[in-house]
Amino acid sequence: MKAIMYGGGNIGRGFIGPLFRAAGYEVIFIDVQADLVETLNARHAYPLRIISDGGHEDFMIEGISAINGMDAEAVSDAIAAADICATAVGANILGRIAPNLAAGIRKRFHGTDSPLNIIICENLLDADKILSGMVQEDFTEEERALCGERIGFVEASIGRMVPVQTEEMKDGDPLRVCVERYGNLPVDKDAFKGPIPTIGNMIPFSPFGFYIERKLYVHNMGHAVCAYLGLIAGYEYIFQAIDDAEIRLIAENGMLETARGLAAKYGVDLADLLPHVINLLGRFGNRALKDTCARVGGDPVRKLARGDRLIGASLMCEGQGITPDYVGIGVAAALYQFLQEAGREQNTENAAAALRELSGVGDGDGTGNTLVPAILEDYQIILDGGGAQALRRLMDRRAAARAEDIV
Repeated sequence: MKAIMYGGGNIGRGFIGPLFRAAGYEVIFIDVQADLVETLNARHAYPLRIISDGGHEDFMIEGISAINGMDAEAVSDAIAAADICATAVGANILGRIAPNLAAGIRKRFHGTDSPLNIIICENLLDADKILSGMVQEDFTEEERALCGERIGFVEASIGRMVPVQTEEMKDGDPLRVCVERYGNLPVDKDAFKGPIPTIGNMIPFSPFGFYIERKLYVHNMGHAVCAYLGLIAGYEYIFQAIDDAEIRLIAENGMLETARGLAAKYGVDLADLLPHVINLLGRFGNRALKDTCARVGGDPVRKLARGDRLIGASLMCEGQGITPDYVGIGVAAALYQFLQEAGREQNTENAAAALRELSGVGDGDGTGNTLVPAILEDYQIILDGGGAQALRRLMDRRAAARAEDIV
């Protein structure tokens, strides 16, 4: 059995490739980094290291090869002959790989009628619809019909945290990937064509929207809150940020807000979500990952988009009648970071304008407009205080609000 892993980076080599290999597949990586492809083909193996505060455990992932993504003919031939496929290239790169996927699928239609499932491992809402549309852009009606029958575009929720690999983590081997132990892969059960393959730690689930939103609005949102508040407080690493009692309290309460929202939206027992929140907080504190606040908080433009982890989580909570008070602190901190990176003057007028520009919130359509005053108040507190002083004032504002509610 052959598995195509489109993307030989951290998630490809650090998560999905090993899952495929453990399930008995020969794994073929596709990547445009020529030196990576050459080295993988020379060794047909690479080291994987599971790291934690307690030490590390090493594994050798064997039975692998690679194809240069610039070799369109070789890539399409491999896809045509594959038993399963996955992508982990980054949401912005999907459009670049779609033509090769389309060419491989076309070849497949002439060679076999067996289904091909493509597991899409990208942090992207509606990734299945987006990639499917890209792949089928130039298909004929007949090809579109065959695609609908035989090609599964399967969304996945990537929970394993894989940091940027430092030279220390590589430990003398440029192919080594260091990852945390957590390794579950929820996938959209309803999207598969044909029998669902048996792959360890892969969890088919329906309705899958729950898992997508749980990842984005609990995990990614909480991670982002830690990062942006950590940057404001002057921390370099996520584990330092989550060790700060006030940042931890804000992140935890924000995650509890979104957990309550998801429980209401999907009819899930909140008690089943609480252990996930606790588990994530512990994983954020993994010192061995050395994940930086700058990396996790990177690209605030995307993270402040309407459907992404901060604004999307806020609107989801609001839609369920839950005030995203602590998520809003994360939004304010992200706005501060955005204005700083954009070189714009830090003031509430620019913050409000950025909020409208990036997310549409506060643009007068009525959606999310009740969130804006609280977000801007938090932003002003960050602007006035900075560092630990701002964190204390943010928490004091919450305490005062709770006292008013009690009275």
